[in-house]
Amino acid sequence: MMKKMGKLGGDSHPFSLFGAPTIASGREHASIITTMSICCSSFYKHLIIPKPNSVSTRTIKSIIGTSFAKCAPSDDAGDIHQLLKILPGDLRDNLVMESKRDQLLEVILDLGRLPEARYLGDSGRRYLRDTEVSMEELEYAENAIGEIGGDNRAGITGTLHRISAVRNRKGAVVGLTCRVGRAVRGHIDMVRDLLQFGESILFIGRPGVGKTTVMREISRVLSDELQKRVVVVDTSNEIGGGGDIPHPAIGSTRRMQVSKPFMQHRVMIEAVENHMPEVIIIDEISTRDEVNACKSIAERGVMLIGSAHGERLENIIKNPVLSSLAGGVETVTLGDEEARKRKSRKSISKRRGPPTFPFMIEMRDRHHWIVHKTERSVDALLRGEKPHVEVRKRDKQMKVIIEKWKVED
Repeated sequence: MMKKMGKLGGDSHPFSLFGAPTIASGREHASIITTMSICCSSFYKHLIIPKPNSVSTRTIKSIIGTSFAKCAPSDDAGDIHQLLKILPGDLRDNLVMESKRDQLLEVILDLGRLPEARYLGDSGRRYLRDTEVSMEELEYAENAIGEIGGDNRAGITGTLHRISAVRNRKGAVVGLTCRVGRAVRGHIDMVRDLLQFGESILFIGRPGVGKTTVMREISRVLSDELQKRVVVVDTSNEIGGGGDIPHPAIGSTRRMQVSKPFMQHRVMIEAVENHMPEVIIIDEISTRDEVNACKSIAERGVMLIGSAHGERLENIIKNPVLSSLAGGVETVTLGDEEARKRKSRKSISKRRGPPTFPFMIEMRDRHHWIVHKTERSVDALLRGEKPHVEVRKRDKQMKVIIEKWKVED
């Protein structure tokens, strides 16, 4: 069950997400909880938020008849064995016998160094043996993988695993990062309500926090459950898996592969012009061309689900390439009277225009997300204020807890 939390002044409407609060009596409050859906239109109705005098939280009773699946990986034991096949035999045996193999995150093979494994929830590293990786072992793995693309990435047909290569100056492979890809069902419960608005969402997070896993599950839910026409632009086959047939984890979503990484923005536009999608999903937006393609797609009324590397929204605003996704920033010179009225300097920073992504979500970790209404948060940050956000977490029972009207830490 999803729990709603939040209070602003009196008993605030439990579903007025980011909107101006409404007051309800105890009897009215109970009626609201039993009759209103989790997807509230008031999220968009109130574009100007009165600044609250105080913020506190309290638990709202769970919505009757609404439940969410616990976040759990699908049955991918066979997929794991496909990844292990490319490793030397002794490493494969060690990993199969490891009690935490279900939490395996990646295996790292670097020439002349001890092979190591990393697991979810572990901050350290585990060495798999006491002898270094040889060139012969790397060549064996490279031959088992097959062709490695121009972005030094490869996949394994029919799986979600990704292998990334490190090359020397001569182009020879001297290191491999073998990352486990998993389809996680129930992960989307953190944002399921937002998807029904049809507004674009950008996920922000450091590498390894789970952005791609979330977008993979979002593609399945949008295409299969919400019956949307969804296209994934899959540059490294990381969302839809290796091979020409997409992995079942993305449901009935169509997948367009990208022959070369620098062609990604062209494939994005091609997807809109040729295949009439309602939703386009794109991983790792990083170049100016890709940012411009996102803006063009959004202007055509197509919903975007994307991701970008960063810790917080401020990283996007300060990034000269990505800042346009949040509306861009420009410097404005105020008149003397206006500056005195605002009690500010004459030169101030201002949002240039509407954001490409109305929602931006900071993935602090796999179970702790910060949801921004982009326009409001960007404007607050440019004024030197801390934005009001939604904090979404999972408790020990993996139920989603939402705290509204939180001032971002």
